[in-house]
Amino acid sequence: MKLIVGLGNPGTKYEMTRHNIGFLIVDRVAQKLNTDICKEKFKGKFNKKSYNGEDIILLKPMTYMNLSGESVLPASRFFKIESRDVLVIHDELDLAFGKIKFKKGGGFAGHNGLKSIGASLSKQEFNRLRVGIGRPIGRIPIADYVLQRFSSEEEAELDDLIEKSADSVIFYLENDILETMNQFHGG
Repeated sequence: MKLIVGLGNPGTKYEMTRHNIGFLIVDRVAQKLNTDICKEKFKGKFNKKSYNGEDIILLKPMTYMNLSGESVLPASRFFKIESRDVLVIHDELDLAFGKIKFKKGGGFAGHNGLKSIGASLSKQEFNRLRVGIGRPIGRIPIADYVLQRFSSEEEAELDDLIEKSADSVIFYLENDILETMNQFHGG
C-alpha cells in the first residue's frame, strides 16, 4: 500500500498558487486513476483506489501547509503505511520551473510542509516528488512568492507540468523509488 500526498493550502484563495502545485498534481493523478479525492478524514481529503494490484491512498491535507504532518500521520497510521511507502508531492524553489525530481528521504531545505511531515512521522525517509517553481527574481520574500499565482508564462506551461508530474507518479506506482529516480532525474 502506498500513500500519495499532494501538499497545498485549502481554499479558493490559494488554488492556483505555486505552493499548491502538490494539490494540482494529486488531483490529476486521481483523474488518471479514474477516481476523485472526495472523502474527508485525517484533517484532509482522501480516497483509496486499487491500482496495479496495490491499494493507493491519495491525500490532500486541509491543515494548511505548515501543519501537513497533522494529516499525514493519522492517515499513515490508519492504513498502516510505513514512511518508506509515502510519496509527498511538493513545490521546490531549488528547481527551475517545470523541472521535476524524485528524492528518497533527506532534509527539508526549509520547506515547512516537509518539516511538519518529518516531525510527525519522526522520520525523514519518506519519498518526495520535487516540482520546480524556481526562485523569485528581485526582492520578493519567499513566503510571498510561493503564495503568488503562477506568471502568465508559467500558466502557459502549467498543464504540461501537471501532466508530466502525474505521469511520473503513475510510473512510481508501477516501479520502485530508485528506478523512478533514475527515470525522472531532473526531467
